[in-house]
Amino acid sequence: MELDIVDLSRLQFALTALFHFLFVPLTLGLSVIVAIMETVYVMTNRPIWRQMTKFWGNLFGINFAIGVATGVTMEFQFGMNWSYYSHYVGDIFGAPLALEGLMAFFMEATFVGLFFFGWDRLSKPAHLMVTWLVAIATNFSALWILIANGWMQHPVGAVFNPMTMRMEMTSFYEVIVNPVAQAKFVHTVSAGYVMGSVFVLGISAWYLLKGRHIGLARRSLTVAASFGLAGALSVVVLGDESGYDAGENQQMKMAAIEAMWNTEPAPASFTLFGIPDQEARETKYAVHIPWVMGLIGTRSLTEPIAGINQLEAQAELRVRRGIIAYDAVMKIRETPQAIGDPAIRAQFDDNADDFGHALLLLRYTDDPRNATDAQIAQAAEDTIPHVWPIFWAFRIMAGLGFAFILTMAFFFWRSSFCGQTYPRWSLWLAVVMIPTPWIAVEMGWIVAEYGRQPWTVDGVLPTALSVSHLTISDVLLTLAGFTIFYSILFVIEMALMLKAIRKGPTDDVELTEDWEVAHARRLSPKQTPAE
Repeated sequence: MELDIVDLSRLQFALTALFHFLFVPLTLGLSVIVAIMETVYVMTNRPIWRQMTKFWGNLFGINFAIGVATGVTMEFQFGMNWSYYSHYVGDIFGAPLALEGLMAFFMEATFVGLFFFGWDRLSKPAHLMVTWLVAIATNFSALWILIANGWMQHPVGAVFNPMTMRMEMTSFYEVIVNPVAQAKFVHTVSAGYVMGSVFVLGISAWYLLKGRHIGLARRSLTVAASFGLAGALSVVVLGDESGYDAGENQQMKMAAIEAMWNTEPAPASFTLFGIPDQEARETKYAVHIPWVMGLIGTRSLTEPIAGINQLEAQAELRVRRGIIAYDAVMKIRETPQAIGDPAIRAQFDDNADDFGHALLLLRYTDDPRNATDAQIAQAAEDTIPHVWPIFWAFRIMAGLGFAFILTMAFFFWRSSFCGQTYPRWSLWLAVVMIPTPWIAVEMGWIVAEYGRQPWTVDGVLPTALSVSHLTISDVLLTLAGFTIFYSILFVIEMALMLKAIRKGPTDDVELTEDWEVAHARRLSPKQTPAE
């Protein structure tokens, strides 16, 4: 297979982004869970809750450190691998990234230090405030990142300047309140809460199976089940909002998620199972659930969801209109005084929204104005992403989301109404489920980012134009370097996490709790805290 600089750059960014996203959601979830535990400690003054806060806080710290190390390299790539992207939209994309660093990351890093080293230097209320500030800053950091990413999915508050050949911001407020960005934020943060809850639930279940740290495990499991149930329900509800936004603003992505090749009569059905065949443009062995996709994508029973073939035809029209806008831009570039010509300005303004589609032709011709009908048709076809990865990634993500609801509901019920007793099979299930939130969030990333192709900024800048002028050997070298570096970091992360989990809390105070002592006496030597 011929190596391509664009595909290699995409592969490198996908590698670093997917790896970084192994740590971000867990950081979001653990930060809030730790803050909840310390709140109970301050309210009750029971040492067991301090022990829980410090133990889970140590695991949070390990994950936070690795997450920072992997996140820094991602931002460097915008200048290294995606320099034209940075030049073209840097005025807009750079603003939330700068605010993330100034307003969130530095605050987060500062208070993380106070959290770990301030136990004996701060009063309990002051330390609790620090812990909540860590959680708030962590979530605030995610907000600015997702505002930047949401703009790439749905670019608002910016216009193209034909004189500078760049996108320029017109309204920072519109960038911030972008509905796609806000939906992505709440959905992603809720997914992080679920990941943190499943992580705490699984480790607590393992302690119960081993008969170790019973007081910590029982209380931690109860917190995780309660918080995780709320988070899992939120993920589904807020995921529906993301689906609606995609139906409004990213119709090709929505059609690819459903592998809907042709527009169906409203309300569209949801394909529970199928095998998309992109060459034949059909979904084989499809199993449909009536009405569901219409409700997700349009929130109505009367509006259809456009099919891939129809959207491709619309894209071809947009490419042709984009050529008209491109012609106006070239006239302005060649003769700057032409920007004052009302006819040329009207030519551009009337077709400006489709200018990005004309740029798709630069893969096939140096001047889109000279494109043939076959090249225009090929550019329109390029707007269709690879369907089967998006189709299946969405279903794996959604299926796991409902599994989390059922699991958290079961443990919440056992914690609240069954005296905190759990069948052994359920504890093993909790342990086995520990990796599944990572699978779900990575599938969600694939749906969001892979589904946006062929665009870096949807409808504005094609991915093929966004890369830096590097050689293939340059990218292969850095790709190999990142792979080796990240593999080492992953081994370090796993080793530190497993060591901390096996060791358990450093200050085992649970036997000072009268309830735990009484409960331990009621167990026979062969019994465990599980039924």
